[in-house]
Amino acid sequence: MSIKNIRLEVMQFLEKNVDSFVEQYLIPVEKIWQPSDFLPDSQGENFFEEVKELREIAKELPYDFWVTLVGDTITEEALPTYESWLMDVEGIDQQEEGQGNGWAKWVRQWTGEENRHGDLLNKYLYLSGRVNMREIEMTTQHLINDGFDIGTGTDPYKNFVYTSFQELATYVSHNRVAQMAKKFGDNKLSKMCKMIAGDEMRHHHAYSEFVTRIFQVDPSEMMLAFQYMMKQKIVMPAHFLRESGQKISTAFEQFSDSAQRIGVYTANDYVEIMQKLINKWEIDKISNLSDEAEKARDYLMKLPARMAKISERIVIPQESHIFKWVEPARL
Repeated sequence: MSIKNIRLEVMQFLEKNVDSFVEQYLIPVEKIWQPSDFLPDSQGENFFEEVKELREIAKELPYDFWVTLVGDTITEEALPTYESWLMDVEGIDQQEEGQGNGWAKWVRQWTGEENRHGDLLNKYLYLSGRVNMREIEMTTQHLINDGFDIGTGTDPYKNFVYTSFQELATYVSHNRVAQMAKKFGDNKLSKMCKMIAGDEMRHHHAYSEFVTRIFQVDPSEMMLAFQYMMKQKIVMPAHFLRESGQKISTAFEQFSDSAQRIGVYTANDYVEIMQKLINKWEIDKISNLSDEAEKARDYLMKLPARMAKISERIVIPQESHIFKWVEPARL
């Protein structure tokens, strides 16, 4: 039987548990927070006073902080790309009779939760008065138009490694932004980002559990998929980021520099996430591996230390790139 068919069989085997995954890792619409819970109430009598307070506090936040927050928002807003990509993965079939198969149900409900993140941050940015919303909107549209290629193809094993890693990375980023917002006195923004970070961690637990289950039934191929993704490195969802009038991907490195400069997401974080996944999946204890998979395991066990040495040599520019999205604070 071909590897593709085995992967499809594994996905169909795990699909029987999708309802329990939804129940364990996602929250019903009526119970989960919504963006309006954290924003000034446009129907309330104190709306304008609340907006004025929000704008005053926003003035205290530094430039690289705003660049990072904008980049995080744009990344969240490009959600249509992520949903369409996942719906194309082997074993996830939205064309099946009725509502599609169980995996399609998972992807739609995961998308529904993720969609709130961009909604909340976008509205906050709009009210803050610190950013050029039209430029942000154009960048978002470009990012959706340009799509992405995360190097996984339609392979579910590789895709679940990617989502396990990426959900943890977005947790780190949003959680750090929350900590910095609190430090600068913006407690409301801090709470927003903390809530988003909580969602991302929950989703990370879900996708990493999917990988755990695959290791139990197809350990060698799952190990090889893990090695493949770590060898080629995890690209960020916004790696095609660009500003208006610019070429594809030209803004991503500058955005990444801002995030590293203020410590929101660094090369060290990348290495730590890799190590956490190795520990979480206990790859040192997995048995019944093929010779090729054993070599893959050896490679993975040594990789974090090698990557840590490389990350130590990375030099981040001290000067901030001036983006069209964010104008330097006016005194």
